Amino acid sequence: MRGESLKGHLDMLLLAAIDAGATHGYAIAQELRRVSDGTFDLPDGTIYPALQRLRAGGLVDSHWSAETGRRRRVYALTPSGRDALARQRADWFQFERGVRAVLALTAS
Repeated sequence: MRGESLKGHLDMLLLAAIDAGATHGYAIAQELRRVSDGTFDLPDGTIYPALQRLRAGGLVDSHWSAETGRRRRVYALTPSGRDALARQRADWFQFERGVRAVLALTAS
């Protein structure tokens, strides 16, 4: 997917992936790639700065874990992050309905 298409949606995608369960950045990237059938194959240079931005904004919290023998930062949603994700989901579904309605004009 082109970077321009992703703008404005990255935070929502990351919040949704983290909402599925607290995990580290690499696993978040893998899950986004997996569930989107490769549409969201995001480089580290995109994921980690966005996670830090979400952390600074109070939407995700993190802690260091060495559970697998490898030290990794694990991310989880905060209550504010859950609220933000709910609002962003609602906005997205409204936007999607509008786009589908407009595209249906030319499909008739």
